[in-house]
Amino acid sequence: MHTRSVVIIPTYNERENIAQMIDTVLALPEAFHILIVDDGSPDGTAEIVEEKMEQYPGQVHLKRRAGKLGLGTAYLEGFRWALDAGYEFIFEMDCDFSHPPMKLIELYEACAKGGADVAIGSRYIKGGKVENWPFDRIAMSYGASLYVRLITGMPIKDTTAGFVCYRREVLEAMHLEDVHFKGYAFQIEMKYTAYCLGFRLVEVPITFTDRILGTSKMNTSIFKEAFTGVVKLRYWHSCKGFPRRNNSPVSHQ
Repeated sequence: MHTRSVVIIPTYNERENIAQMIDTVLALPEAFHILIVDDGSPDGTAEIVEEKMEQYPGQVHLKRRAGKLGLGTAYLEGFRWALDAGYEFIFEMDCDFSHPPMKLIELYEACAKGGADVAIGSRYIKGGKVENWPFDRIAMSYGASLYVRLITGMPIKDTTAGFVCYRREVLEAMHLEDVHFKGYAFQIEMKYTAYCLGFRLVEVPITFTDRILGTSKMNTSIFKEAFTGVVKLRYWHSCKGFPRRNNSPVSHQ
C-alpha cells in the first residue's frame, strides 16, 4: 500500500458515473485509493469497477454485496475493511459528483495537517452552497441540520453531510457494531458519536451539486428516520451511556 488514504464509495446502479469518478479521484495530485462497495447493481456497475481494477492495480478495490442493504451498512463494511488494511485517513463520498472530488484534498489536509479528527464537506458554512436543488429540498435539508443542532447541541452546521474524512483513531474508538441507523440518520449518528467521544470535528466549505446522471436515492422516509433518530440519540446519550469508547485494539495488516 503506497498511500494512507482510501475513499469509500457505495454504489447502486451508477454505471453512468463510476468510471469517471474513479478516473477523477485517481488523477488528483494527492494519492488516494478507492473502495467501491456495490449493492448488487443490476446495471453492471461492479463489472465496470473490475475493469478499472485492471487499469489501476492496487489502487481500486471492490466489495460486492448481495443486494440493497442500506447506506450505513455499506460504509460500516467499508470502514472495517479500511481499518484492517491499515489506512490512516478514511473517506466517505457519493458516486454522483454531488461531492466535488477536488475537495478530498482539503478534507485530507484538515485531518493530516490541520488538527481535525473528522473533516466534513459542508454546504452550510461560509463559502459552502447548493446548486441545482429545488427550494423545498434545500429547505428540508437545511432544516434537518438545524433540527439536529438544536436537539443534540452538536456545533456542526451540516450534520447530515455525507462527504467526510475520518482519522482511523476515530473509527477505532467507536463500537461500529453498535451503530443503530442504516439510512440517512447514519450520517448524523457517526458525527454525534465522534463528538460525544471528544474528537475534534471541523467543516470545510463545498459546493454541493445535484446529480446530472443516474437516479437519486433520496426520499421522504429517509428524512423521517433522521427526525426520530436524533431524539433517540440524545436520549441514549443522556440516559443510557451512549456512546461507549472502544478500548480494544483494532488489528490491521
